[in-house]
Amino acid sequence: MVKILVIHGPNLNLLGKREVNVYGEKTLDEINKEIVDLASKLNVSVDIHQSNSEGEIIEYIQKGDYDALVINPAAYTHTSIAIRDAITAVNKPTIEVHLSNIHKREEFRRKSYIAEVALGQISGFGYHSYLLAIQAIKAIIG
Repeated sequence: MVKILVIHGPNLNLLGKREVNVYGEKTLDEINKEIVDLASKLNVSVDIHQSNSEGEIIEYIQKGDYDALVINPAAYTHTSIAIRDAITAVNKPTIEVHLSNIHKREEFRRKSYIAEVALGQISGFGYHSYLLAIQAIKAIIG
Protein backbone atom coordinates (compact mmCIF):
# COMPACT_ATOMS: atom_id res chain seq x y z
CA MET A 1 0.00 0.00 0.00
CA VAL A 2 1.32 3.43 -0.96
CA LYS A 3 1.95 5.64 2.08
CA ILE A 4 1.65 9.40 1.60
CA LEU A 5 2.90 11.97 4.08
CA VAL A 6 0.69 15.08 4.06
CA ILE A 7 2.11 18.20 5.69
CA HIS A 8 0.15 21.38 6.36
CA GLY A 9 2.39 24.36 7.05
CA PRO A 10 2.08 27.44 9.23
CA ASN A 11 -1.27 29.06 10.01
CA LEU A 12 -3.26 26.31 8.31
CA ASN A 13 -4.53 25.34 11.76
CA LEU A 14 -6.63 28.53 11.47
CA LEU A 15 -8.50 27.45 8.35
CA GLY A 16 -12.21 28.17 8.50
CA LYS A 17 -11.52 31.34 10.52
CA ARG A 18 -8.64 32.94 8.63
CA GLU A 19 -9.36 34.90 5.44
CA VAL A 20 -12.20 32.64 4.33
CA ASN A 21 -12.51 34.68 1.13
CA VAL A 22 -9.00 33.43 0.20
CA TYR A 23 -8.71 30.01 1.87
CA GLY A 24 -12.33 28.85 2.10
CA GLU A 25 -14.64 27.94 4.96
CA LYS A 26 -13.49 24.36 5.61
CA THR A 27 -11.52 23.79 8.78
CA LEU A 28 -8.29 21.82 8.79
CA ASP A 29 -10.10 18.91 10.46
CA GLU A 30 -12.69 18.91 7.67
CA ILE A 31 -9.97 18.95 5.02
CA ASN A 32 -8.15 16.12 6.77
CA LYS A 33 -11.35 14.08 6.78
CA GLU A 34 -11.71 14.63 3.02
CA ILE A 35 -8.10 13.48 2.55
CA VAL A 36 -8.58 10.36 4.70
CA ASP A 37 -11.85 9.47 2.95
CA LEU A 38 -10.26 9.74 -0.50
CA ALA A 39 -7.18 7.81 0.59
CA SER A 40 -9.39 4.99 1.82
CA LYS A 41 -11.23 4.86 -1.52
CA LEU A 42 -7.91 4.79 -3.40
CA ASN A 43 -6.40 2.18 -1.06
CA VAL A 44 -3.53 4.43 0.01
CA SER A 45 -2.37 5.27 3.51
CA VAL A 46 -1.97 8.86 4.68
CA ASP A 47 -0.03 10.27 7.62
CA ILE A 48 -1.15 13.87 8.20
CA HIS A 49 0.65 16.56 10.20
CA GLN A 50 0.34 20.32 10.67
CA SER A 51 3.06 22.50 12.09
CA ASN A 52 3.83 26.18 12.43
CA SER A 53 7.50 25.28 12.96
CA GLU A 54 9.95 25.02 10.08
CA GLY A 55 12.17 22.65 12.06
CA GLU A 56 9.30 20.31 12.87
CA ILE A 57 8.25 20.21 9.21
CA ILE A 58 11.81 19.28 8.25
CA GLU A 59 11.82 16.50 10.86
CA TYR A 60 8.60 15.01 9.42
CA ILE A 61 10.14 15.08 5.95
CA GLN A 62 13.43 13.55 7.10
CA LYS A 63 11.81 10.59 8.88
CA GLY A 64 11.29 9.16 5.41
CA ASP A 65 8.71 6.53 6.41
CA TYR A 66 6.51 7.22 3.37
CA ASP A 67 6.47 6.73 -0.39
CA ALA A 68 5.45 10.25 -1.44
CA LEU A 69 4.92 13.70 0.03
CA VAL A 70 2.07 16.16 -0.36
CA ILE A 71 3.02 19.46 1.23
CA ASN A 72 1.37 22.82 1.63
CA PRO A 73 4.34 24.78 2.93
CA ALA A 74 2.15 27.90 3.23
CA ALA A 75 4.33 30.96 3.89
CA TYR A 76 7.46 28.77 3.94
CA THR A 77 6.91 28.28 0.20
CA HIS A 78 8.54 31.63 -0.42
CA THR A 79 11.24 31.56 2.23
CA SER A 80 12.43 28.09 3.22
CA ILE A 81 15.51 26.79 1.52
CA ALA A 82 15.78 24.38 4.47
CA ILE A 83 12.47 22.68 3.61
CA ARG A 84 13.51 22.57 -0.04
CA ASP A 85 16.82 20.93 0.95
CA ALA A 86 15.03 18.36 3.13
CA ILE A 87 12.76 17.40 0.22
CA THR A 88 15.78 17.07 -2.05
CA ALA A 89 17.64 14.98 0.55
CA VAL A 90 14.92 12.35 0.99
CA ASN A 91 14.33 12.07 -2.77
CA LYS A 92 10.63 11.14 -2.55
CA PRO A 93 8.00 12.11 -5.12
CA THR A 94 6.60 15.42 -3.87
CA ILE A 95 3.62 17.53 -4.87
CA GLU A 96 3.32 21.08 -3.56
CA VAL A 97 -0.25 22.23 -2.94
CA HIS A 98 -1.92 25.52 -2.12
CA LEU A 99 -5.53 26.35 -1.43
CA SER A 100 -5.32 29.68 -3.25
CA ASN A 101 -3.76 30.42 -6.61
CA ILE A 102 -0.45 31.84 -5.44
CA HIS A 103 0.29 33.15 -8.93
CA LYS A 104 -2.70 35.52 -8.78
CA ARG A 105 -1.74 36.96 -5.42
CA GLU A 106 0.91 39.38 -4.17
CA GLU A 107 4.21 39.34 -6.04
CA PHE A 108 6.14 37.90 -3.07
CA ARG A 109 3.82 34.85 -3.01
CA ARG A 110 4.60 33.92 -6.61
CA LYS A 111 8.09 32.57 -5.91
CA SER A 112 8.25 28.98 -4.69
CA TYR A 113 11.46 27.37 -3.52
CA ILE A 114 9.57 24.08 -3.23
CA ALA A 115 8.15 23.83 -6.77
CA GLU A 116 11.65 23.58 -8.21
CA VAL A 117 12.23 20.23 -6.42
CA ALA A 118 8.68 18.85 -6.64
CA LEU A 119 7.03 16.73 -9.32
CA GLY A 120 4.47 19.49 -9.63
CA GLN A 121 2.40 22.14 -7.96
CA ILE A 122 -1.39 22.24 -7.60
CA SER A 123 -2.87 25.55 -6.48
CA GLY A 124 -6.07 27.50 -6.59
CA PHE A 125 -8.59 24.69 -6.11
CA GLY A 126 -9.23 25.11 -2.40
CA TYR A 127 -9.14 21.87 -0.44
CA HIS A 128 -9.48 20.00 -3.74
CA SER A 129 -5.79 20.82 -4.35
CA TYR A 130 -4.93 18.19 -1.73
CA LEU A 131 -7.31 15.64 -3.24
CA LEU A 132 -5.92 16.18 -6.73
CA ALA A 133 -2.40 15.65 -5.37
CA ILE A 134 -3.38 12.37 -3.68
CA GLN A 135 -4.96 11.18 -6.94
CA ALA A 136 -1.88 12.19 -8.91
CA ILE A 137 0.45 10.30 -6.60
CA LYS A 138 -1.75 7.21 -6.78
CA ALA A 139 -1.69 7.41 -10.59
CA ILE A 140 2.06 7.97 -10.75
CA ILE A 141 3.41 5.47 -8.22
CA GLY A 142 0.55 3.06 -7.80
